[in-house]
Amino acid sequence: MRCIFAGIEYAGKSTLVNLLTNYYRHRQLAVHVDDHFTIPDATLSPESRAAYVDFPDDVKERMQRMQLQYHIEVIKNYPNTLIAGWHIEELVYSSFYGADAESPYYGNYHYNAQRGYETQVIEARLPDVVLIHVTASDAAIQERMETAPHEYQIIKTADIPTLKRLFGEEIDKSLFAQKGRKIVLDTTDKTPTESLDELLLLSEPLITFGELAIRAMPVPDVPYRVVYENGVRKMLPIA
Repeated sequence: MRCIFAGIEYAGKSTLVNLLTNYYRHRQLAVHVDDHFTIPDATLSPESRAAYVDFPDDVKERMQRMQLQYHIEVIKNYPNTLIAGWHIEELVYSSFYGADAESPYYGNYHYNAQRGYETQVIEARLPDVVLIHVTASDAAIQERMETAPHEYQIIKTADIPTLKRLFGEEIDKSLFAQKGRKIVLDTTDKTPTESLDELLLLSEPLITFGELAIRAMPVPDVPYRVVYENGVRKMLPIA
């Protein structure tokens, strides 16, 4: 399944990406994960992240635009791609916080390129792209902000309702949503495992028969190895 996770900070996108990554890898499937679109890029070193915050706006815009375009090819070429944020997050945060001197985001992101990115993916006729709108109640978002704050937090408490509305509007405009490739997952009052279970259930109508078969295949809860005996595939726990 090629997943594009979108939604407000603290909704649970990264948690779901990590859980789904483990889910696929436990079934010995390759996964391509990209959860580094929020400024500053979470995959950079601490020193680079600190420096990136103070880059000139035109440099930030150029770097973000290049990686947004690059990941079209990632979606096309890697099965089980898990992308958090991507183009919708960039639009919402840049347009809302671009003029805020306290924010690492830049202004004037008005290229209206979101549909162009999506068109390039849709033209590849991929059978399993799913846009996942991850959301939670205002109170849940605020509680998560307070109990487990991010090092480089983007959102502000007072902006939660507006940002959730903006994410919802942009996600509904998406060509993926218009083609019925969208699911909405509310993580309020759910454990991470419960949210993963709901994601798997909601996505069932949008996946391939091959993935459905993999999901239905029983696997050991513990690490295992695959062997064949007389042509029969077996999964044996690793002692």
